[in-house]
Amino acid sequence: MANTHPWVLGLTGGIGSGKSSASKFFAELGIEVIDADLVARQVVEPGSPALNAIVKRHGESILDTNGALDRSKLREIVFSDNSEKLWLNNLLHPLIRTEMLDQLARAQSPYVILEAPLLFENGLEKYCQRTLLIDVQLELQLTRTCERDKLTLDAARAIVAAQMSRSNKVKKADDIISNSGTLAALKSKVQGYHYSYLKRVKLHSCADKQQ
Repeated sequence: MANTHPWVLGLTGGIGSGKSSASKFFAELGIEVIDADLVARQVVEPGSPALNAIVKRHGESILDTNGALDRSKLREIVFSDNSEKLWLNNLLHPLIRTEMLDQLARAQSPYVILEAPLLFENGLEKYCQRTLLIDVQLELQLTRTCERDKLTLDAARAIVAAQMSRSNKVKKADDIISNSGTLAALKSKVQGYHYSYLKRVKLHSCADKQQ
């Protein structure tokens, strides 16, 4: 019996690595991208059971003027109280995982990308047939982050330090794109990997049909 599950590529990279640009180039090639960060926002949209549960626990002051979740206020609460962080994770992580897997299963492209900055940190690679890391040297990563997000160097360093180390990501990833050059160079590398993944998907499909 053929496998009906999609062939999933896990795409990750630290802040300022160029992961979002790589994701966009894959999308231009016709590959559907499921963004884990976007899914995390979708499960707490106004009217959702998750947002209702958060409001019930913390009151309507947790909402902004449009009735949406005020993420900065929630962040302050969970960062100062580990029990609240645990409660929130227990609420949201199963919902995010279910929605993410549903979106992956509905994808119609030859393969589908799961884009997640915390792919390895959250163990999401277990849902992927292969993983691709967009890698960049620390100095360039900090420079890009400061310029893009208008951050101080210390603030950028703190964000990078909170993520899995570059060396550990390199060890875990199946494939690595070094993104120290231009966007055109990154696009060319993405195209190369895209065609290699299409070959892998074809072999995967043939193997399934023989089972």
